[in-house]
Amino acid sequence: MKKPIFRKEDVQESVVRFSIKNKILMLAAGAALPFLILAVILLLSMTNYSRTYDQIVSSMTIANNYNLNFKEEVDESLYKLVVGYIAYEDIHEDETLKDPYLLIGDLRDDFTRLIAVTTEPESRVWLENLNRNIDTLEKRVDDVLENIRIGGRYDENIEKLDNNIYILTELIQENIQYYIYYQTRSMEEVNENLHRRIQSFIIICGVLAALLAAAVIAVTFFVTSGILRPIKVLYDATQKIAKGDFDAHAEVNSNDEIETLAHSFNDMAEKIQTLITKTKEDEQRMRWLDLRLLQEQINPHFLYNTLDTIVWLIEGNKEEEAVEMVVALSDFFRLVLSRGREFISLREERQHIRSYLEIQEVRYRDILDYEIRIDPSLYDYQILKLTLQPLVENALYHGIKYKRARGFIYITGKKEGENLYLEVCDNGVGMNRESLEHLQKEIERPCSETSRGFGLANVNERIHMRFGPDYGMKIWSEEGKGTRVELTIPAITRREEPEEG
Repeated sequence: MKKPIFRKEDVQESVVRFSIKNKILMLAAGAALPFLILAVILLLSMTNYSRTYDQIVSSMTIANNYNLNFKEEVDESLYKLVVGYIAYEDIHEDETLKDPYLLIGDLRDDFTRLIAVTTEPESRVWLENLNRNIDTLEKRVDDVLENIRIGGRYDENIEKLDNNIYILTELIQENIQYYIYYQTRSMEEVNENLHRRIQSFIIICGVLAALLAAAVIAVTFFVTSGILRPIKVLYDATQKIAKGDFDAHAEVNSNDEIETLAHSFNDMAEKIQTLITKTKEDEQRMRWLDLRLLQEQINPHFLYNTLDTIVWLIEGNKEEEAVEMVVALSDFFRLVLSRGREFISLREERQHIRSYLEIQEVRYRDILDYEIRIDPSLYDYQILKLTLQPLVENALYHGIKYKRARGFIYITGKKEGENLYLEVCDNGVGMNRESLEHLQKEIERPCSETSRGFGLANVNERIHMRFGPDYGMKIWSEEGKGTRVELTIPAITRREEPEEG
């Protein structure tokens, strides 16, 4: 079955319609909302109760003040006015007495306000009786004060005090006491209502809590399943990836961040599969390039010519030079093979090109000079095997050999920053601009498509494949003056050497 392809554009276009955050917030809101409603209802009830209770307490406080003082103050003030203890015009100057009209007016004003705020029927009845008695009391006070103003009516005034004033103030006091009594009963009813509401609230909260707990458990299971299920799918897919099954992918349709993550995961898995395939192809290509280059280095003509030279030296009784050439040939092939290693030290590569040049120096004694100047501090850095030798070979066969005069090959190496810079220069025939540009293009092409400069293209392609496009080869040449080839590679030690595939 063909694996679905998840492109980067799909991941970017996926929209989180219902995020995990929103799911959790909705779960929390669903759990808290019923309790919040109950709390608001209870708060309103408590506020109403508190307002009613405060009003009753305030009314009772006013009524109690008059219940304690009104009768005594009115009776005393009128008695002293009747017996002539003080004149009405001077009553304001006596701190122990109060104006009866002022006391009656205050009583009427306060209890008129109480009628306006009192809702309990029995209390209103006694307040209305109280107001009627206040009106009657005021008329009797008018009669007494009128008799005092006329004069000579002491006995009549005493009789009015005993038979009218004292009785009315006592009735008013009795009215106030009944009002207080019924307000007290009203307060008890308010308390009972509050207790009933609290009990009902507790019962409702208990039932609602049980129902809500069941609902929350169900909703929590549903929401968490909606979160955990895609996570489990994603986890299973990662386990398959970890076991090397890069065809695995996660099918998630949760409309949240996990779906976006799953798309990203699928895209990543596809890219990993692509990279692994490409890496395997690159490794196979690298092995093919190494094999091709190795085959190039074990060139039958080079081997035949070298062996012929050895035979010629032996026949010429130059056994010592022949032995040196055999040793150089042995070193050359040992370093070419390098026990199958891809990386060797710069010291080994230097020995390799020295062995090669020692062999060629015997054959081209009249035209070849060379110098290898690489700082010994660079010897432990690692480079790809057969990196410099193809450049030296190219300098000899395409530069020095066609000069028809003595030529020179100069090999140098230096380190700047984190990179190594290796150069092979010759003073051979060089190239014109057109040939140079053509060669520069050829070395950037795959070796399988190269028509010229296979050895150089091979080295450049292997460097690109191993270290990336920032590293590689540059060539400068001028016709009749020679050629310079520079390699740029990262300065790595044995510990930093990339793992071989």
